[in-house]
Amino acid sequence: MFEIGTSLREARERQGLGYPEIELATKIRAKYIRALEEEDFTSVPGDAYLRGFLRTYAEYLGLDGDVYVDEYASRFITSGRDELPPRPERRRIRTRERTIERRAVILVLAGIGVVAALVFAAFRIPGSSPDTPGIGTNKHRNSASAPQLVLRGVGQGTYVQVRHGSRSGKLGFSGTVDPGETDSLPGSRFYLLVRTPAGLHVTLDGRAVALPAVHNLRVFVTPQRTTRLSG
Repeated sequence: MFEIGTSLREARERQGLGYPEIELATKIRAKYIRALEEEDFTSVPGDAYLRGFLRTYAEYLGLDGDVYVDEYASRFITSGRDELPPRPERRRIRTRERTIERRAVILVLAGIGVVAALVFAAFRIPGSSPDTPGIGTNKHRNSASAPQLVLRGVGQGTYVQVRHGSRSGKLGFSGTVDPGETDSLPGSRFYLLVRTPAGLHVTLDGRAVALPAVHNLRVFVTPQRTTRLSG
């Protein structure tokens, strides 16, 4: 038997995590996270949601969610409560699906461009300006050379959060990058929060980004430099 709330709070504090960051990653409202840490289980609407929140929060902290759910059930569960709903799909899965959709759209647009170029070449009027094909070629080259941030999980993988431009910029990625998994985002200026840098390999515009071996690392990355941020 162990104290559920105390164990969760100590795990969060060891990792230097705040409630807003956890709420963003897990989709559990901060007031319910506090309720779990204070063992104020009556503030969570029903056993089904409580057990789901408990499992999700524990696993986010790197703990065994089933152990916490079983401990809660053995101490607090009563008959007649509702059943546990299906576990919510992780944000990183939804993010990966959006990345695949974006890549599919890019491939379709690229195919249309190639077909248009072939039709134009087939029906060129003799004596037309030789500069015209050159313009199209330059556009294609510029599009192909657009910088990309590439995340690749190594070792045990790690939780990663990526924002465009700054710490408060638009969220581009949030979730765990598992070993062998690769995700990419277009752009040249990014804010990264990396739970365990040893579990991630990062490149920007084809160049490797050096990540200091610091837990909960926060950095600002551009093609020219990587700046470590505090807090």
